[in-house]
Amino acid sequence: MRILVVGGAGYIGSHMVKLLNQRGFEVTVLDNLCNGHRDAVRGARFVLGDLYEREILDQLFEETRFDGVMHFASYIQVGESVREPAKYYRNNVFKTQNLLDAMIAHRVGHFIFSSTAAIFGEPIRIPIDETHPKQPINPYGRGKWMVEQMLEDYDTAYGLKSVCLRYFNAAGADPDGELGERHDPETHLIPLVLQAAAGRRPHITVFGQDYATPDGTCIRDYVHVNDLGEAHLLALQRLWDGGTSAAYNLGNGNGFSVREVIDTARAVTGREIPVEYGERRAGDPARLVADSRQAQTELGWTPHRADLATIIADAWRWELHG
Repeated sequence: MRILVVGGAGYIGSHMVKLLNQRGFEVTVLDNLCNGHRDAVRGARFVLGDLYEREILDQLFEETRFDGVMHFASYIQVGESVREPAKYYRNNVFKTQNLLDAMIAHRVGHFIFSSTAAIFGEPIRIPIDETHPKQPINPYGRGKWMVEQMLEDYDTAYGLKSVCLRYFNAAGADPDGELGERHDPETHLIPLVLQAAAGRRPHITVFGQDYATPDGTCIRDYVHVNDLGEAHLLALQRLWDGGTSAAYNLGNGNGFSVREVIDTARAVTGREIPVEYGERRAGDPARLVADSRQAQTELGWTPHRADLATIIADAWRWELHG
């Protein structure tokens, strides 16, 4: 089976490529390397290119009859999306449409899309299931929701079958220590905490201590990057088995506070982690926790590396040796 992984040189995409290789798939990666890393693509054909370039897409689909396409090539920084919405709509929406149009033209019918919990906006209930209202509050979330709606229309009009996977907080790293997070700038909590533990930054800043949570800090649902990869494989198999298009929330169903993450990181690393406290950030909900029962029931998905200490230990291995 031949899979095209768009954005396969990035954090989640590169882990997906490794998993596909381990399962015996023939993998092609398309990435423009604006945020990805060429050395993270191992055991796969690599094509340097941008989704804006329709001629590259046409050439890829003419050369290879792909059995599925996985799309990870999105900008992900919420704050930046507010400052530069044009950049986010151009990359995350328009370029995705360019990819979908090429797939339709070349009769490639199975698509897995990396969506996000940001489509829900401020939660009105916890945990968040698939029926929760979609009211994104920033261009990043709005763009992802636009693509989800576009996919519904492309299914109706063209028969393109898709599964949208709404990540909560992707975390962790390859358990073998070969891959991990290399965002620049880094914005995710766990790698920031571990950089402080390693002495690569002077401290970690906690934004807000007065949320309506047990310890006053924000609670988030962290899901291991390898567990996300397994969900992608199960979603693709659903489509190959004749399943209808669908969307699923992916998380552990457990929330961990910022303070719990820091305390667990101290225990895992054996290092002191200096902490400074700042004011709340605008738009940070107190709790974001997924209800992933639908993915478990319909896809047969089970997070196997759900323990917070395991997630942090894998990320720490990468921080030390990556």
